[in-house]
Amino acid sequence: MKNHSDGHCGRQPALAAASLAALGIVFGDIGTSPIYAFRACFNAEQHGAPISAENLVGAASLVIWSLILVVSLKYLFIILRLDNRGEGGILALSALIRSGARRLGGSDPKTVLFLGLAGAALIYADGMLTPAISVLSAVEGLSVSAPVVSDWILPICVGVLIGLFAIQRFGTGRVGVIFGPVLLLWFFVIGALGLRMALKHPAIFGAISPHAALMFMIHEWHHAFPLLASVFLAVTGGEALYADLGHFGVKPIRAAWFTVVFPGLALNYLGQAALLTEDPAAIENPFFKLAPEALRLPLTILATCAAVIASQALISGAFSLTTQAVQLGVLPRVRIRYTSEHSAGQVYVPSVNKLLAIACILLVLWKKESTKLEAAYGIAIALTMAITSLLFYSAAIAVWGWSKVKALAMTSAFMAVDGAFLAANTHKIVDGGWLPLVAGGAIFAIMMTWLWGRARLYARLSREALPVAALLTDLKRGSIHRVHGTAVYMSGRGDTVPTALLHNLKHNQVLHEKVVLLHVHTLDQPYVNPREAAEHFDLGEGMHRVNLNFGFADTPDVPDALKNRLPDEVKFNPGKATYFLGRESYGVGKNASALDRIRLALFAVMARNASPATAYFRLPPGRVVELGAQITL
Repeated sequence: MKNHSDGHCGRQPALAAASLAALGIVFGDIGTSPIYAFRACFNAEQHGAPISAENLVGAASLVIWSLILVVSLKYLFIILRLDNRGEGGILALSALIRSGARRLGGSDPKTVLFLGLAGAALIYADGMLTPAISVLSAVEGLSVSAPVVSDWILPICVGVLIGLFAIQRFGTGRVGVIFGPVLLLWFFVIGALGLRMALKHPAIFGAISPHAALMFMIHEWHHAFPLLASVFLAVTGGEALYADLGHFGVKPIRAAWFTVVFPGLALNYLGQAALLTEDPAAIENPFFKLAPEALRLPLTILATCAAVIASQALISGAFSLTTQAVQLGVLPRVRIRYTSEHSAGQVYVPSVNKLLAIACILLVLWKKESTKLEAAYGIAIALTMAITSLLFYSAAIAVWGWSKVKALAMTSAFMAVDGAFLAANTHKIVDGGWLPLVAGGAIFAIMMTWLWGRARLYARLSREALPVAALLTDLKRGSIHRVHGTAVYMSGRGDTVPTALLHNLKHNQVLHEKVVLLHVHTLDQPYVNPREAAEHFDLGEGMHRVNLNFGFADTPDVPDALKNRLPDEVKFNPGKATYFLGRESYGVGKNASALDRIRLALFAVMARNASPATAYFRLPPGRVVELGAQITL
């Protein structure tokens, strides 16, 4: 008989290993916040509060309780339970709500889709700020640990960023194994430094009481908004916990947070408050001045490594988000490279990597100091967190079956906190917060234009499409010449003949003896169940309709799916088939409005520059035939 204790002991090392890995991927962003967050609370240029013993205790309390309310309660105990078959993140959440609403017999809630796309667009905008502020604030530690190289801070920062983005093409599988141990060392070090200083000023432990935070906000009410915006910098990595849910699951993330991350962060913030109680002049860089002088240079090096890891996690997240967005049809196809033979989740998107690299480097050269980047940082992620709270209302009803009253009560509690942080961050708009909002708005406009253009294109093609039944009638009459072989035509889900097939008949006047009308569909779930993977219909006369279903986190390998998912009696060899694809160019109709002309022109540019379907669907290039067509929209 198996000993239950043995099984329990076996699970513990597995949980520990997964928690260690989660440290390196999930907590890099929130883990590097102490470098700049507490300093921002008392930044005179941003109308920070006066440095006094009472205010320092209150600020530390406000930071700690923000971590408890936003990260521990909202995300770890509630939001993380809303997984879409193991996957998390705002796109996965919106897809989960939509499928849940349809399952309950309701219509597809378009507002949920729009909110999900808006949140995803803002995450991209945050992606260009996080590496810039994390790396720059870490390298700025040289001004404390090695003042002789202070003039080289910007070149060093730019060099680190260039190196960071340059290595993305090689994937993170090999170096990723060191992320967890490095972050474990990081949290141990920052916690130990904070505890060392806090023990010298025991009164600082009064910050553990929420009363101190409340009194601080009441006493410094005239600084309330700038203070909350600065405090929010300490919780900006909270959304990443949800986005990375699919990599590790709930238990390892929770275990890592409560045993390592939260204690390390809380102790460090207490230590910074204690240091400023002793030496208010240390506000220039309290994080690095926590360390004894001999340890400041090693701490700077460790901080830079932690900042690079935090940036790496966010960049990888942007790649994954792009892959999901393309699969869900809200972005045009882009070139995606899979950097691991064993993990489909490890992807590299060259276009996204290049744009993020340019944006990060330009931001560093423009702002020059992390304190100036703080003005632009925060509002995008605050808006994303608020959107997640709004989506929670629909999720609680559609997925968990909560009553509207219960869902509204919980959502209101979330929005009371998120709304306060969002309102506080609005004062940053003039000082630089407009930048991520403009970037996010541009990305959202691109997504919406692509959705609108595809819907308009589908409607245009549907009006002039030939029913498959009509083609089958001609085939029965023998009026169409047939040749040996198999042809695969990409097709819509409807019972109409693909445009590429009509063009082939028009120009070549022949049809293969076996014709597959292939429709590839992405489900509102990360991975497809085997029983839902494929549908096959024999239409007669050598015609077959095949529907291939993929999850939004799946790799759409069409030849492999045709080979392994279809029934044996079909006897289909995808390696010997010819794949016919349509390659349309678009014109604008004379009756289109001025706004439609602009949107159609943008849609046409995106369609023209989209990655070829050959690479996206992993079709063998030597067996693909593209047939062009001019379509007026």
